[in-house]
Amino acid sequence: MIELNQVIKAFEHEKAVDGVTMHIHKGSIYGLLGSNGAGKTSLLKIMAGIYHQDSGTVRIDGAEIYENMDLKGRTIFMADAPYFFPQSSIAQMAAFYRSVYPRWNEERFAQLATVFKLDVKRKLHRMSKGMRRQAAVWLGLSCMPEVLLMDEPIDGLDPVMRQQIKNLLFQEAAERQVTIIISSHNLREIEDLCDHVAIMHKGRIIVEKDLDDLKADTHKIQVAFRHPDDAKAMDELNILHEEMRGSVSLYIVKGSREEVTERFRTLNPYLLDVLPLTLEEIFIYEMEDAGYDIQPIIL
Repeated sequence: MIELNQVIKAFEHEKAVDGVTMHIHKGSIYGLLGSNGAGKTSLLKIMAGIYHQDSGTVRIDGAEIYENMDLKGRTIFMADAPYFFPQSSIAQMAAFYRSVYPRWNEERFAQLATVFKLDVKRKLHRMSKGMRRQAAVWLGLSCMPEVLLMDEPIDGLDPVMRQQIKNLLFQEAAERQVTIIISSHNLREIEDLCDHVAIMHKGRIIVEKDLDDLKADTHKIQVAFRHPDDAKAMDELNILHEEMRGSVSLYIVKGSREEVTERFRTLNPYLLDVLPLTLEEIFIYEMEDAGYDIQPIIL
């Protein structure tokens, strides 16, 4: 269990993390979403014990992570841009990880060689971005972490390797109850991976829900009213977004599906459809509702 309570972190008087409270259950795969500069990376580094919060508490299994060597030995943070020692190979980095992480598993390292198929003697700086990303995941999983914090973990990977890594993460969560927190802008991959998501904006969590509950609570309604004034009756609903497409109106509405659709049905419209929503669409409309400036651009 990872628990954050009213965590604040500022840099030069600007709050990167502003009063964040989160509860992440053991063995879950948790997606951390947000706009650029929302504070996601800072929050991950606080959870990893790299940054110390200015106020609030961060606890993993009831203990503070900052300067806690035992917890840090069970926690892996994978940065957006993986860092390796200059002129080092995978084999040399593995030797370093082996000396630092007490849970390093040589058998696991050998098993994962069949997945990543990288030359352990080749210098990492001569590898592509995607290959370095694979090396970081390979080394991180070989440390047998209990908590895995990943910042853009599949950026730069081809579709086959993305699927391989997703399968490995599913395996880690299901078989070893590893708690995995992933920050990513690739919402399609997050939708496939995560069972719980949080959306950050300006350092704050604006939405935190089970992914299935989030989808069940937000609906895309396509409707053609019989009378133009019928649209005014929708004002009492919690509408995130609305637009006109000819004679058809499109609404993004939060609330119970039954109550929302019944409100539209009372007007006996010509057309009423409830369309499926992707996580990307939910993210866009939640951000728009939070004041993020989203405007159509015509060039």
